[in-house]
Amino acid sequence: MRTTKYLAVGAIAAAATLFTTSAQAQPPNAAWSAAWASAMQSPTAADGNWSQAGFDHQTIRQTIRLSTGGRSLRIRLSNLYGTKPLQVTGITVDRTDVTFHGNRRTTIAPGRTTTSDAVQISTVAGEQLVVSLYVDGATGPATFHEDGLTTTSAIAGNHLHDNSPGTATSHAFYYLTGVDVTGAAGTVVTYGDSITNGHNSTIGADHRYSDDLAQRLGKTKLGVANVGISGNLLLHELPCFGEVGVTRFRRDALGQPGVRTVIVEEGENDIWDSEFNFGCGVTPRVTADQLIAGYRSMIAAARARGVRIIGGTITPFKADYMNPDDFARAEAIRTQANQWIRTSGQYDAVADFARAVGDPADEQRIDPALDSGDHLHPNDAGYAAMAVVASEALSGRNRR
Repeated sequence: MRTTKYLAVGAIAAAATLFTTSAQAQPPNAAWSAAWASAMQSPTAADGNWSQAGFDHQTIRQTIRLSTGGRSLRIRLSNLYGTKPLQVTGITVDRTDVTFHGNRRTTIAPGRTTTSDAVQISTVAGEQLVVSLYVDGATGPATFHEDGLTTTSAIAGNHLHDNSPGTATSHAFYYLTGVDVTGAAGTVVTYGDSITNGHNSTIGADHRYSDDLAQRLGKTKLGVANVGISGNLLLHELPCFGEVGVTRFRRDALGQPGVRTVIVEEGENDIWDSEFNFGCGVTPRVTADQLIAGYRSMIAAARARGVRIIGGTITPFKADYMNPDDFARAEAIRTQANQWIRTSGQYDAVADFARAVGDPADEQRIDPALDSGDHLHPNDAGYAAMAVVASEALSGRNRR
């Protein structure tokens, strides 16, 4: 039986100290800004992805969309959850070779990431890039991002410099964890669960709220890096939904090059997923006070780093299929947590996502016009509404 990891309130306080110490040792990089990012997960069997099998003598072709442009770029690769060194034969960006310390080949140790040399390619905001990676041996299980909302191809053989179509496709990202640019004004990180990740938005259309936010920020030259993970929890860990939210915050949010602001949207899964098995374990119930302690730890970590932090309210999830007693318990926690986010003054600003997508006739439900159909995740229009309030919070409105 798989185990479930969780942090008690006391452990959260200890984690805040760890975040603070590590963040102080890693000041923001003024030269590079993340223009695209993806939070990595351990291999898991879900939605037909290839993470558990990995790759062998294959080209992995992935398409990403830059939130901002720059004078040059670099690629970040992750072997965070690999079981052996990852040997990469070559990488191209739009068929331009990428090097690592002057070499086309690179080896990434298990548990590590690596960053490429600068590639002299000028890019603009909204530009799509094709990143192709070739391995000439068996990789073993692959570090990946499960709900990528993209189409990734796997092609037998080395096709770094051609357009050979793939016969197998996946909606995940593999190994590719970041693309940074020079010449941008810094980065806004959107951090959270499936709603931040953009679950149920149109695949391949770039309609996550972070995509719409990037369009709104275009003239500011700020990048937007989305490090949401579908199913992620703030206080607990399930094997198929990424590391504990308060734990990965330091790496996935504060560790982004050029980070200036983090927008946090998380806690929903802790509330309504508790004591229910989604196929990879069960988590215990939480209280609003425990969620708030988790938020406080991230706020302290961001402040120690000199990073602005914006709190996003927890969006509504009422649905007719829910047990009334269980919903009443969950809704009471959501209400208390949202009240604290809105009124405590602990965040630098508030993005009121709950009101942005809530039904005016029943604030406990998502607006039917903004509902993707599961009464939990917004549709494309709903994510666009979230981008509006995020933009307002960034511009100084709702400032405490």
